[in-house]
Order: sequence, then structure tokens, then C-alpha cells
Amino acid sequence: MATVTLGGNPVHTNAELPKTGSKAPEFQLVKQDLSRATLADFSGSKLVLNIFPSIDTNTCATSVRTFNAKASALENTKVLCISRDLPFAQKRFCGAEGLENVINLSDFPTGQFGKDYGLEITDGVFSGLHTRAVIVIDENGVVTYTELVPEIANEPNYEAALAAL
Repeated sequence: MATVTLGGNPVHTNAELPKTGSKAPEFQLVKQDLSRATLADFSGSKLVLNIFPSIDTNTCATSVRTFNAKASALENTKVLCISRDLPFAQKRFCGAEGLENVINLSDFPTGQFGKDYGLEITDGVFSGLHTRAVIVIDENGVVTYTELVPEIANEPNYEAALAAL
């Protein structure tokens, strides 16, 4: 279990993030067309997992926009923006914003990705959603960087995450 804050109030996650140097846990997430995406689907590419509670909050939207802007310059790298939002909300947001350099994936309906990656908030008003985190995975599926953002309302350290690529 890890502790972060939301508006300065402590909230807890179900576990710790995967350790740097470990093999990334397999996942199955929902794409905007309701088909499934797995970690194996991205084999051979570097991945930036931009994880957040909801696309409909200012900080989450900013992180998606920022990674979208930076992603176009990254070689052999895909940015996966992951939340418990329904795929329809993710598609609406990216369509309205014209975001084409990130891949939105939903942990709907089970939240299993959040559980497996130690991201599920277990108490407070966001209980059941994911905390804000960034995880970088190399082309061999090994975790090279993790950041559990200490205050959910704050943005991640974009430079540190991208430097881990």
C-alpha cells in the first residue's frame, strides 16, 4: 500500500507500483472502439503509461495534452493514457482536443490493471479510481521508471519520465 494526498488529505492505494527493473505486469485494457489492448500488443515499442483518475479533471486533461505534444517527437515510443473513464469519454475528449499522438485506454469494467499495478485508490472520494502515476516500460517489457505523484492534483514530472526512455 502507498499513501498519496488529494487536496492535502491522505488516501491509500491497494499496493506499490511495479519495481524499476522488473518485468511489467501483463494487462488487458479497453480501446475506444471497445476492442482489447494488451501489453503484448505493444511489444517492441517503448511505452509511457500516463495514468490518472479521470480525463474530465483539469490536471488529467493537461497531462494528456502535454504527453500528446511531446509524443510526436519520440522514436519507437507510444504514450498510453489510462484511466477508469469509459472509452466514450476518452474518445470525446481527444476528438474535441484534436489529440492524435496518444492512445487512450480504459480500465473499464473491472479495474484489474489498477489492481495489478498498485494504482487503485482504496479510500476517500476517489475510491476505486486510479491514482496519478507515470510508468515507463522499455521495448523488452521492463519497467525503467515509475512515479507515483504524491498529490493527485499535481502534474507528473514529464522530463524525468521522458528521460527514462
